[in-house]
Amino acid sequence: MGLSPEKHRHRSIRPGLGTLALVAMAVALALGLVVAPAEAIQGQAQRLMYVHVPAAWTAFAAFALVLVASVAVLMRRHPRWDARAQAAAELGVGMTALAIVEGSLWGHTAWGVWWTWDARLVTTAVLLLLYLGYLGVRGLPGDRVHVSRRAAVVGVVGFVQVPVVHFSVLWWRTLHQPPTLLQPTASPPISPLMLTALLAAVVAFMLGGAWFLRRRVAQLVPVEPSPSADHADTGPVPVVVTRGAS
Repeated sequence: MGLSPEKHRHRSIRPGLGTLALVAMAVALALGLVVAPAEAIQGQAQRLMYVHVPAAWTAFAAFALVLVASVAVLMRRHPRWDARAQAAAELGVGMTALAIVEGSLWGHTAWGVWWTWDARLVTTAVLLLLYLGYLGVRGLPGDRVHVSRRAAVVGVVGFVQVPVVHFSVLWWRTLHQPPTLLQPTASPPISPLMLTALLAAVVAFMLGGAWFLRRRVAQLVPVEPSPSADHADTGPVPVVVTRGAS
């Protein structure tokens, strides 16, 4: 059975994207562990930022894709958009969990506790629970169309929590530091080498997330046989011979 043009295009893109992601991760590791200096107060523990922040950013980007794909599902009901929404939700849940774990390790060093009822931590935990619920809705019984539409509604409503998480450190008094990059100041309060390492890590995480999404969507979308394959599987067409009247 031959591959459709779309499947062939995805198969040809994935290895290049994966290689690019690996190279970006190697560069980010070198910058974060060797080139960038240790923070003056927190020391080596500050290097957790090069995983914690990119994981959070990748999660936000994934949940934004869930929002876009969910709207497309409600409007067009196309299975590929449904697959994109599910794959993005899985990526976002994984990255949010990683950000929480890394934040807990970092917080234990900076604050002396593994967890505190801080506004950023609590809202992030709620975000994780919301999208775990989204994935749970996808597992409910029912036909594919109704399940995908129910999940799409949750995907649209759940995105409201994303800006709440981001602005939590600005809206409430919190132990968590303000945004490192996206904050209303003239320049980020971070040294140029640290900023370079952080941006390299963000790029590496985004490329790795894009690679995951392409692989996962290809797994979730049902394979549709090409017209040529349909004809090849049917075998020879029987010839019916009729006897003329004598």
